[in-house]
Amino acid sequence: MPDPPAPAPRPPVEVVRSARRKRTVSAEVRDGVLRVSVPGHFSAGQEKLWVERMVERMSAKYPAVPAVDHDQPVPLLLERAERLARTYLDGRGIPATIGWVTNQNTRWASATPARRTIRLSHRLRGMPERVVDYVILHEMAHLIEPSHSRVFWDLLRSYPHTETAKAFLEGVAFAARHAPPAAQD
Repeated sequence: MPDPPAPAPRPPVEVVRSARRKRTVSAEVRDGVLRVSVPGHFSAGQEKLWVERMVERMSAKYPAVPAVDHDQPVPLLLERAERLARTYLDGRGIPATIGWVTNQNTRWASATPARRTIRLSHRLRGMPERVVDYVILHEMAHLIEPSHSRVFWDLLRSYPHTETAKAFLEGVAFAARHAPPAAQD
């Protein structure tokens, strides 16, 4: 008799304490990380208890590890990111890891500044190089400035295709939202 399958690995967990949160606990999976928000006054024991509960609840809904597409080797993406950083970001914002994922269907990419990681949606494949470069630069700018502040947008000012790439991505998203339903056979 074969061994039972190993349990799925626990997703990375980030605990967010909030002074404004009084009683409720919430959880969401964002960029492959389970973010558990708890009241700031919780003891370490209460926090541990609620994190365990939320991991149990959320593990049924979300895969623990994002699906990664290994078709384009990570070293090539990292070299591309390094070249873009040298050219447009004064050598800053280089990720520790960058790769293709197949679990991002509503975002073009995502970054985790604390881990210096960037994940690119497989939906970017086949798009013009200047558009993919913009998305990579956008995420690298988040490694420098996490918010979409003026500082963030100033980082992207030197890339000459920012506005056309944004327009292209908006057009693709619009077309996807307004596409007629697929024909049924």
